[in-house]
Amino acid sequence: MTTQSTPLPTPLWQPDQARLSHSQLSDFWRQAEQHSGERFADYRALHRWSVNQPEAFWDQVWRFCDLRGEPGARVLEASGTFRHTRWFPEARINLAENLLARQDDHPALVSIGEGGDRQEISYTGLRVAAGQVAAQLKAAGVQPGDRVAGYMPNRIETVVAALGAAWIGAIWSSCSPDFGIQGVMDRFGQIEPKVLFACDGYQYNGKWIELDDRLHQLREQLAPQLMVVIPGKGERTAVRQALNWSDWLAAAEPAPPFAELPFNHPLYILYSSGTTGAPKCIVHGTGGTLIQHAKEHRLHGDLTRDDVLFYFTTCGWMMWNWLVGGLQTGATLVLYDGNPAWPDATRLFDLVDAENITHFGTSAKFIQAVEKAGAVPRDSHDLGTLRTLLSTGSPLLHESYDFLYQQVKPDLLVSSISGGTDIISCFALGNPMLPVYRGELQCLGLGLDVAVVNDDGQPVSGEKGELVCLSPFPACPVAFWNDPDEQRFHDAYFERFASLGKDIWAHGDYAEIIAHEGHDGLVIHGRSDAVLNPGGVRIGTAEIYRQVETLEQIREAIVIGQQWQGDVRVVLFVVLADGVELTDDLQKTIRATIRAGASPRHVPAVILTVPEIPRTVSGKIVELAVRDVVHGREVRNRNALANPDALEHFADRPELGARDA
Repeated sequence: MTTQSTPLPTPLWQPDQARLSHSQLSDFWRQAEQHSGERFADYRALHRWSVNQPEAFWDQVWRFCDLRGEPGARVLEASGTFRHTRWFPEARINLAENLLARQDDHPALVSIGEGGDRQEISYTGLRVAAGQVAAQLKAAGVQPGDRVAGYMPNRIETVVAALGAAWIGAIWSSCSPDFGIQGVMDRFGQIEPKVLFACDGYQYNGKWIELDDRLHQLREQLAPQLMVVIPGKGERTAVRQALNWSDWLAAAEPAPPFAELPFNHPLYILYSSGTTGAPKCIVHGTGGTLIQHAKEHRLHGDLTRDDVLFYFTTCGWMMWNWLVGGLQTGATLVLYDGNPAWPDATRLFDLVDAENITHFGTSAKFIQAVEKAGAVPRDSHDLGTLRTLLSTGSPLLHESYDFLYQQVKPDLLVSSISGGTDIISCFALGNPMLPVYRGELQCLGLGLDVAVVNDDGQPVSGEKGELVCLSPFPACPVAFWNDPDEQRFHDAYFERFASLGKDIWAHGDYAEIIAHEGHDGLVIHGRSDAVLNPGGVRIGTAEIYRQVETLEQIREAIVIGQQWQGDVRVVLFVVLADGVELTDDLQKTIRATIRAGASPRHVPAVILTVPEIPRTVSGKIVELAVRDVVHGREVRNRNALANPDALEHFADRPELGARDA
C-alpha cells in the first residue's frame, strides 16, 4: 500500500514528555528495539514490526505483561489461513490466575448502584470469593468446557462468579437483567448452561425491578443443574428451588488448584446482536482474550496498578469482559449499575471525583447526551485524577471531541476505540505517545494487520473502504457454538473476499485510514451493511449523524437507504427535542447543514419524525431492522431489541409511498 502523509491538522492533545518517556508503551518500545536489534523511528515502524514479526512481538507481550502460565517453546504454528493458525500451541494458562495475581488489601472492585449504595472488595478478598465459587462449582460436577451463565447486573458478585468459572475451566456467558425471557432463551438456550447465576432484581431510573417471575420461568425453560440467586435486596431470595448466594459460598471447601488450560480453551461465549436472526454464539479462547486485553490495557491504555478504571457497561456487552480484563494490571475497577443519566446527565462524572477514576469509559451516545443536556462537567466537577477518556459503541463525532476538550477537560487523552464482540477487543484504539486529532481513532492496534481495502481487496489510504485484518491474530474467536462445519463462522468474517481468493477478516465497518507523519489514524464511517448507496455512491451513515446531531433541535436520529424507483434514496428519521416541531424551516436547516458539512449526496430525500429509535440492549441503534420494516420485510429477531415496539413507528409510513416491487 502506498502511504501518503496528509498535512497535519492542529492536534487537540499531545503527549507530554512523561508519557513519551515513561509510559508502558515507551518501555515496551525500548525493549522491542533491544530484543530485535532494530530501531523504530516512529509508531508506524513499531506497528509494522509487530505485524511482520508476530512471534517476536507476542512473545514480548507475554513477558512484558508478566502473564502467569507456561508459554511453551513456540509462539506461532502458522498455516497460511486464519482458521488453522495456532498461537502458543504448547501453552498452559488460566485467566483467573492472571486476573487475581495481585494479592493484598488494595481495592480490586468498587461497585456502585444507581441509588448510591457502595461495596468494595480487595484483591485478597476477590481471590477468596472466586476460589469459593470454583470449589462449589467443582463440587457440583462442573467440568472444563461446561457452560456457566449469569443473568446479572454489573456488580461484584458477577465478576466473582465469572472468575470462579474460569478458575476451573468452565465457559462463562452473561446477559444483563434488562433482557426479556425470550432474549435470554435465544442466547442461553443455545449453550445449555449447567449452572445459572441470577439476581432477583435491579434498580433502573429510580425504580426497583423485580425479577422473581422471570427467574421462575428461566428455571423451568433452561433447567440448569444448579441455580444460585444473589438477592437484590436483603439477604434472602424468594425464588423457588434456587440456592442463596451467601449460603452457597459459606459451604465451600478449600479452593482447588487453577486449571492449567490450552491457549485456545474456550473462556467466554458472547453473542451477536441477533437483529437479523438468532444471535450467533461467539466462543473466545482463554489465551487470546487474556494477552490481547493485557496488551490493550497496558500498552495502549497505560493502565497501571495505581490507576482506577471505569467503563459504563452492562453484562450483556463485550466491554464488560474487557473491563474485567483490567484486573490483570492490578488496577482498581469501578462497576456501576443503573441509568448513567439518573438523576441527571453528570451522574457518572460524580463517580470520577468520588472514586478518583483515572480512566473513564463510556459510549459515544452518552457523550452526546451529556452535551445535549447542556452540562459542563469541567465547571461542576473537579476531575483532577482523570487522564484518559475512552469511547466506543459508535463513531465518536468530530463535535464530541470539541465538547470533551472544551467542556470536560482540556488535557485529556481522548481514546476513541473500535473493535467489537467478534474480537472481544479493538482493531484501532488509543495511544499515550501519539497526538489526538479531531474525529480520528489514534492508531491501529499493535500486532493486528489492520487495513482498509477497496472492492478488489487492495489496501488503500485516504479512501473509504472495508475495514479488514489481513493476517491471523490471537483474539480471533476459536469457534461459533453449534457450528461443526464452521460454515457460519466462515460466512460471518471471510465470505466477503473469498471469491477473490483472499483469506482476510472482513470486520463489517466502513472506514478510512488517515496517514500522518509516523502513524496512521482511522475514521469509522458506519457499518458496511448499513452503508447508503444513492446513485451508486457509497455513503457512511456516520457522516450524516455527525451533521444532524450538531443541531440542538434534534435529540437523536437514524438514517436508512430506501429502495425507490430503481435507485436508493436517503431517508432520515429524527427524534426532536421537547417542544420542537418539524417545520419546513427546520427541514431546510437540516438539509443545509448536511449539504454544507458532508455533501449534496448525503442530503436526505425524506425527513420524518419518530418518538423513539429502536436499539439493541447494549444501546446500539438498529439501522438494518428499520430498513427491513420500511421495506415490509420481517425483522427476524425482535427479542434482540431493548424497545422492539419502537419499530412500529417506521411501518407503513404514507410519506414513504409505495414500496418498490
